[in-house]
Amino acid sequence: MKELVTMYQYEDKLWKDNIDLVAGIDEVGRGPLAAGVLACAVILDPKKSIDGLNDSKVLSEKKRRELAGIIKERAISYAYGYASQKEIDQINIYQASKLAMLRAIKSLRQKPEFLLIDAMPLPEADIPFLSIIKGDSLSASIAAASIIAKVKRDEIMQIFSRIYPNYGFDQNKGYPTKVHLEALEKYGPCKLHRTTYGPVKKCFEKQLVLEGFDEI
Repeated sequence: MKELVTMYQYEDKLWKDNIDLVAGIDEVGRGPLAAGVLACAVILDPKKSIDGLNDSKVLSEKKRRELAGIIKERAISYAYGYASQKEIDQINIYQASKLAMLRAIKSLRQKPEFLLIDAMPLPEADIPFLSIIKGDSLSASIAAASIIAKVKRDEIMQIFSRIYPNYGFDQNKGYPTKVHLEALEKYGPCKLHRTTYGPVKKCFEKQLVLEGFDEI
């Protein structure tokens, strides 16, 4: 019971003020070298608490999947927002993360009355909000968003791994693991790679140099 009180501290205060439609917002995918960033917005039901919510990074894959199913079943509404690797390269990862969050909020079936956001101010949403540092470990709504965002992006990377089998996306999810970096060096970047990220940019520059030598 202590866990529930802690994780619902922000939601309880808002719900007591008759603000029922509180959306938690979080994203996953800032650090990978490949694919886009995925955000999720979740409006939890004040009458249907969920035990075990926490930052998705501290949960096992099995627990995340279990909780994701419960969240989707009990939430008033949830929605995803995606910003592609091309958008990340064009506007940078911070702005792309905001864009993905805004898309998730706009895709909700019901417009939220208040936003709880993980470490991101979002005045562009034109909805009252609170940005909470480490919010995915302090707010049930943000934790719920982090969980189903993580599960969804992992599923997307599983699909991409079949399209681009050389990079081990099913295992590394696009993050710069040793295996991924070695594959990047061996095969060069694919269409999913973020060209502005250091290791990928270095590979592109190397290719340009080699192509230049080939022309001489």
